[in-house]
Amino acid sequence: MKNSRLIPEDKIIERLQYENPWWITKEIPEIYKDMSKRLYFDLFFPFVQETDIRRAVVLMGPRRVGKTVMMFHTIEKLIEEGVNPQRVFFVGIDNPIYVQLSLQDILDLCVASLQLSDLKGCYIFFDEIQYLKDWERHLKVLVDTYPETKFVVSGSAAAALKWHSTESGAGRFTDFMLPPLTFQEFIHLKNKGHLIQNGHIKYGNKEIPYCLPLNIDELNNEFLQYLNFGGYPEVVLSERIQKDMGRYVKNDIVDKVLLRDLPSLYGIKDVQELNRFFTYIAYNTGNEFSYEAMSKDSGIQKDTLKKYLEYLEAAFLIKVLNKVDINAKRMKRVTNFKVYLTNPSLRTALFSPIKGTDDEMGNMVETAILSQWMHRENLDLTYARWKDGEVDLVLVDDKKFKPVWGVEIKWSNRYFEKPQELSSLIQFCKSNDFSSSLVTSIDKLGAKEVGGLLLTFLPASVYAYNIGDNTLKMKTTSY
Repeated sequence: MKNSRLIPEDKIIERLQYENPWWITKEIPEIYKDMSKRLYFDLFFPFVQETDIRRAVVLMGPRRVGKTVMMFHTIEKLIEEGVNPQRVFFVGIDNPIYVQLSLQDILDLCVASLQLSDLKGCYIFFDEIQYLKDWERHLKVLVDTYPETKFVVSGSAAAALKWHSTESGAGRFTDFMLPPLTFQEFIHLKNKGHLIQNGHIKYGNKEIPYCLPLNIDELNNEFLQYLNFGGYPEVVLSERIQKDMGRYVKNDIVDKVLLRDLPSLYGIKDVQELNRFFTYIAYNTGNEFSYEAMSKDSGIQKDTLKKYLEYLEAAFLIKVLNKVDINAKRMKRVTNFKVYLTNPSLRTALFSPIKGTDDEMGNMVETAILSQWMHRENLDLTYARWKDGEVDLVLVDDKKFKPVWGVEIKWSNRYFEKPQELSSLIQFCKSNDFSSSLVTSIDKLGAKEVGGLLLTFLPASVYAYNIGDNTLKMKTTSY
């Protein structure tokens, strides 16, 4: 074994035994047992159970969203359902003790440690797989070599994972994206489900089922907490971390991606420039940019800017939204676009918590709403801007190239009283023969008619909650 001269084999086996206490105790560590499961767990677990399909599951997502915890919860459920604990292996690839070992070498040591005769019916979990060079080639070989073994891997360096898993693992890997917490999951983790009840809203000529607030002021207080601290499970459940968001999120999430993951993946030499650029974007989340203005503001060449945007988007730190016109037609040349953080609490980590009355609330609410929609795959989300108008969020049918809906995202009650002032949205709806549309507010809920157009007003917190709720329902029924 290549590494045996560097670190004695028995020391590596000791580490494996430490990482897999259930080999003896039949239970995962207490620290993981006590953690709440994410709502996404019920979607993830069936992919692990698919043992008749020869595919590894690749669990992807940003740092600190709970991928490792989800792996431990999966191990716990497998053992509960009767899988032999000594047929479940967990290996944290980021541990230096495994340096220069291949995945096969590690498997051989697990087998030696447990004195197994084969790997039939085993479940193998490799955490932080991106630390292994050419991991996708190694994993594909294992999937082909051990058809009766289930492999599950996780990784945070999403840019590499996404590209490699699609390019090199075609037909052998199933990707599963674990995003930052939705507002719905935030409410679930905090055991605040009593703030929500089932109801209906009027949209167009229909009454549609909708989760509605029992107390909008309380729900809005939670929404503000979500904007500031809501993206990461550990932050949500720890007031200590909330008081030191800068150190926890910035050091552990932002800096590791900007200063380590992305430079190593893409050969970025000026990491401080990338760091400054991300800080500039984070402060201006939800704003419209052009390459010219961005280059002038940041002092970075346009070609470099385009690469940085691509890298940051691949690492799940930002989302770029392209512009369409009043009829949802794309521009021939991309000149203007909006950039959003994938998670509003990233801004709090870099700067400071916001209050409901701050000027930044509008952009933060817009960022939060968009981040709920990001949990849906293959949605062509855009924003519309034309000579004398703009609509914040537009969904385009990517086959018919026509708008499906437009939503105006506001943190204000003004337009509930004066809906006629929503001239851009009214113009957009008329141009596309829409008879209804949706507008968010602070706490106003109801429908208003303006010139034959029915506008449904919803508190932004309620809209955010329902996007997450509907996404989970869709994913559950489509599985």
